[in-house]
Amino acid sequence: MRLELGYVFIKDVQFGSESKVENGTLYVNKEELINLIKEDEHFESVDIELARPGESVRITPVKDVIEPRVKVEGPGGIFPGMISKVDVVGSGKTNVLKGCAVVTTGRIVGFQEGIIDMTGPGAEYTPFSKLNNIVLVCEPKEGLKQHEHEKALRMAGFKVAAHLGKLAKEIKPEEVDTFETLPMLEGINKYSDLPKVAYVQMLQSQGLLHDTYVYGVDAKQIVPTILYPTEIMDGAIVSGNCVSACDKNTTYHHLNNPVVQDLYKKHGKELNFVGVIITNENVYLADKERSSNWTAKLAEFLGLDGVVVSQEGFGNPDTDLIMNCKKIEQKGVKTVIITDEYAGRDGASQSLADADKLANAVVTGGNANEVITLPPMDKVIGHVKFVDTIAGGFDGSLKEDGSIVVELQAITGATNELGFNKLTAKGF
Repeated sequence: MRLELGYVFIKDVQFGSESKVENGTLYVNKEELINLIKEDEHFESVDIELARPGESVRITPVKDVIEPRVKVEGPGGIFPGMISKVDVVGSGKTNVLKGCAVVTTGRIVGFQEGIIDMTGPGAEYTPFSKLNNIVLVCEPKEGLKQHEHEKALRMAGFKVAAHLGKLAKEIKPEEVDTFETLPMLEGINKYSDLPKVAYVQMLQSQGLLHDTYVYGVDAKQIVPTILYPTEIMDGAIVSGNCVSACDKNTTYHHLNNPVVQDLYKKHGKELNFVGVIITNENVYLADKERSSNWTAKLAEFLGLDGVVVSQEGFGNPDTDLIMNCKKIEQKGVKTVIITDEYAGRDGASQSLADADKLANAVVTGGNANEVITLPPMDKVIGHVKFVDTIAGGFDGSLKEDGSIVVELQAITGATNELGFNKLTAKGF
């Protein structure tokens, strides 16, 4: 499967009478987007705000971050099963509005939402401070149940991102990247002298607002299966969860998964990137056993020499992570895991809730319990009062002057377990 990603670079975002891209600026018709979102009857009010890099702006509570994209050529459309029909994506041409994002906020959905600061020390911990953000402030109607609120807000983000993505459909990209994975036997024969490597991507799927969707299907309903890596780049996997902000994989993370991109950089040179095994993270032991058995089975079936396993979330999912690692290693396949740590504010506690001696190759995204002080901002988009109750916050987090004392856990993307961040830790 071969996919071309064409990048249309966005250097600024402004409101305008017409939604368009011109000279590197994304112009947004505010009323047009508001009317699009208001098609959903679950919202009491809707507003659109803009947040640019370096501005004294705080966005909270953040639900999802989505990059606008559009299919230009090839089967399917962006976000299949959500916005587009359920055709197999991952081939042809897709254009990307690179340098901007749609961010969803409003009254809190679950208590594991996050903060994006566009400047100051907090901005250094989130990749989204570097983007020109179109922020959807969607307030639910009174009495709306949390799962209905989450769905409405999720779909609002996808609709706006798809709508803005269409602005790039007729624009010639400034840069184009090409990604290709051959059918399995053809690829193995072509790179027969290189180690066969796959990516095992664990998807948060523990229910109660902890969901990820694959072609529109809640991942807790699937058994582990195989995807072409390019399917992920075309929106086959989207976020629908409220796990802690620091290690939540937003939809933006899925579209720009750095594990996939880095394996492609080495594909055909140092390794043969065979494909992606997706698996879910479960609540009950029997379900964890089933899914980890299947990931190990698929790794063996593909004849792999090595895998990279990434996690989403912490605590209970640590068991899924270690099960996957241990069982794949027992099949004779070398395994590297990517996680983050909850080692206490002093860094002295056990980092993961589970461990095994076979998990001896680990990349960490940092300690989510580290405490940071975020200075006051001139403008807050959303509701700052929730920072005392979101994960990583505590009673007294919000100070009278508008500053916030929280754990990194509260900052969106701070310790992301795909490695989409700046933090790590070094063992001695």
